[in-house]
Amino acid sequence: MVNELIKNNADVLTRELQWFSDVVDTRLNLYFGKESDYPSIFNVTPQVHPEVDAPYVRFIDHYKMNLAERIVLMLALVPHIMPQLLDKLFEINTDYNKGFTELGGVKGTTHGGFIPTGETAMFLLSGNDLSHRFAYTLMFEGGHFFSAHNILKLQPVANDEPRLSGALCLNKEFLDQFTTGQISKPNFSIDFPAKLISTQLEWDDLVLPEKTLYQIDEIKAWVEHSHTLLNDWGMKKKIKPGFKCLFYGPSGTGKTLTACLLGKHYDMDVYRVDLSMMISKYIGETEKNLSKVFDSAEYKNWILFFDEAEALFGKRTGVSDAHDRYANQEVSYLLQRIEDFNGVVILASNLKSNIDEAFTRRFNSIIYFPMPDENERYRLWQAAFPEKIKLEDTINIKHLSSKYELTGATIMNIGSYSSLMALAHSHEEIKFNDVEQGIKKELMKEGKLV
Repeated sequence: MVNELIKNNADVLTRELQWFSDVVDTRLNLYFGKESDYPSIFNVTPQVHPEVDAPYVRFIDHYKMNLAERIVLMLALVPHIMPQLLDKLFEINTDYNKGFTELGGVKGTTHGGFIPTGETAMFLLSGNDLSHRFAYTLMFEGGHFFSAHNILKLQPVANDEPRLSGALCLNKEFLDQFTTGQISKPNFSIDFPAKLISTQLEWDDLVLPEKTLYQIDEIKAWVEHSHTLLNDWGMKKKIKPGFKCLFYGPSGTGKTLTACLLGKHYDMDVYRVDLSMMISKYIGETEKNLSKVFDSAEYKNWILFFDEAEALFGKRTGVSDAHDRYANQEVSYLLQRIEDFNGVVILASNLKSNIDEAFTRRFNSIIYFPMPDENERYRLWQAAFPEKIKLEDTINIKHLSSKYELTGATIMNIGSYSSLMALAHSHEEIKFNDVEQGIKKELMKEGKLV
């Protein structure tokens, strides 16, 4: 059963495709000296869209798009929805037995149709008119909303080849909006090296010192009031966009959980980027990997959580070779992207001393996540076991809290292990021996003597 939004999208784009097809035919006829129904492609007017609830119509209205911009947008969209419409651009130049260079286009790896490039867009818009070509090229510059809002772009080209020979690429989010109306979330892959993380826990489950919780409140205040601060109060010109903070402290003390809870409470997706996995030994590859994450995150209500931040922000010695220079470039690139990012960025590290002091001044907030004290461990032990299952009388949570200096994550692991053992042995209560064995198991993982 086709839902109403999909039907509206299809109806609107069917009309737009007919208009775009007429534009292509007009340009080809005019260029090759054939009879044309129109003296210019700009005399081919789009059909008036009905007043329907369709993202494509809202998009055009929102950006007040002119005809040239609509042509480029449709050129990027057509290969995904009606690729055969561009087959007419496979025109053969019989003088050279090859395609016409001016029509642009590249071959895909698996796609059998015509993949348009910047040259294709310039051909449709300007033909052989250089002044028009130069003017329309500005649509692919950073100041245009296509690029500024990460809507469409030209793919990078190799070996300083002409930039306009890059394939025209439409952001998948807008492709989803214009077709199904359902925006799919990116999956962890080479093209998107970040993983969506979440939690089923609540703020009451987060056990931290009052000082740490107070500092977290600053992030909450930013999420809730940043729009008013930047726009209504006029601070947009005075401060950098977004909120950048450093979480530091031992593993298992709540850094990742805090990021997840912020996302859950404010309905923001949280994507974890493990910098140690992203950093490439090949010069320039790390920047490409980071760029994919930031390009996807622009203008979305996301939290970017960079785990093991010291992998890229660690203290560095002097520059001794080309790799050191490029490593410093990677740091500079990441810093610039973080400073320009208008969302929340959280960097996490085990030790603050692992992070170069030159970077710490760039953070809005630096928050310490310490090892839990005895009272906090007591609360964590209380929450570590299933509520409906009894504990053996010999289990003294107060004693466990006092004797073992463990993190919240470690205590939860012990609770999980002992509960699993109770199930495995058909016990109706959590046994002390299983808790004790769980503690030994966790201490051995940390390389501590039992």
